[in-house]
Amino acid sequence: MQQISPGDTAWVLMCTVLVLLMTIPGLALFYAGMVRKKNVLAIMMQSFMLCAVMSVVWMVAGYSLAFGAGNGVIGDGSRLLLAGLGAGWDKPFTLAAGTPFAVHLAIPESVFLMFQMSFAIITPAVVTGACADRMKFSALLIFFSLWSLLVYAPLAHWVWAPTGWLAQRGIADFAGGTVVEINCGITGLVCALMLGRRLGYGHENMAPWNLSYAVIGASLLWIGWMGFNSGGAMAADGRAGMAVLVTQMAAAGAAMSWTFVEWLVRGKPSVLGAISGAVAGLVAITPAAGFVLPGPALLIGLTAGVVCFWTATELKQKLGYDDSLDAFGVHGVAGIIGMLATGWFAFGPLSGGAAVGGAHLLAVQALGVAVTILYCAGMSWVLLKVTDLMVGLRVTREEEREGLDIVLHGEQIF
Repeated sequence: MQQISPGDTAWVLMCTVLVLLMTIPGLALFYAGMVRKKNVLAIMMQSFMLCAVMSVVWMVAGYSLAFGAGNGVIGDGSRLLLAGLGAGWDKPFTLAAGTPFAVHLAIPESVFLMFQMSFAIITPAVVTGACADRMKFSALLIFFSLWSLLVYAPLAHWVWAPTGWLAQRGIADFAGGTVVEINCGITGLVCALMLGRRLGYGHENMAPWNLSYAVIGASLLWIGWMGFNSGGAMAADGRAGMAVLVTQMAAAGAAMSWTFVEWLVRGKPSVLGAISGAVAGLVAITPAAGFVLPGPALLIGLTAGVVCFWTATELKQKLGYDDSLDAFGVHGVAGIIGMLATGWFAFGPLSGGAAVGGAHLLAVQALGVAVTILYCAGMSWVLLKVTDLMVGLRVTREEEREGLDIVLHGEQIF
């Protein structure tokens, strides 16, 4: 009888902690440093409370909908409120047990579901960067609770559950190019468009309040991403080791390419640009982490840095949308780059030959990208409309000018 592997279990537990670190305090500090002083506590509160609320949503129904065997489209109710978890708490976990697609893991189910919970937490937290400074706190909690069940969980099932229809087609998405990155990027863009621009956007000074906070946050994101990208191996093995290595190379490449292009175009290399570039590289390598070698990883990072510099600066300015902290310009765009690059550069032996780069896999990757964009955009629009009817989406003009810290939470930084 298969036994739990202490080494694999310890590694995935460590990766889980690293991913949680990415949200609190990583993303909270990253975003707090980039908003204006009057909204610092509000944006940090969003990351902190989403960590709590999404944990409960995941326990109640999200996990079951995402990873219950179900069918190709959605999971089942077998794990609602984590039912049945106690029966096998000290046994190795079989994903999609009882189906022809069962996957046997050497870790307990509690560790698997907790690792996946950390992804369900950080994904909506990233989206908050697109609607910073203007969304009601009540609307945010309602929207993301519904979104987690009706957008995130189905996507996770399609891509990561063995019975999911995209998984059955052989999609290669190791750590969330579709489920996390494109998903939060497109959702962020829809949020930005439906909320409208911040008051004074394009006319008033909206420079970051404290870039030192943002640097600390970005550094925590960089470190945490090592667990984010390698934990998907579900084992302490060579594939996890390669995922850590390629993550480092992609982040380094993108930080350099963004910085040097900005230096060339604008005359000075900015701190904000360097940390944004690093995040772009981390995003781009996310789907590829378990499938590519260091050379392609560096190329992916270099490409993401240049392209995301353009989308987060020139494209946003030309089209006029207010994606406040570039959820779409960095996460959405780099996620698309990473998914397509995975289709081209995938190295079969890393995945037992399951993903070999070439035209066929590239077509599957493109299908995954297209479906993710369409589903996320459509469902996010519907859920935002529903939320607007329930409580309204945006604070008043007077409240926005005063700042969300004092208006929504009765506190402020002096």
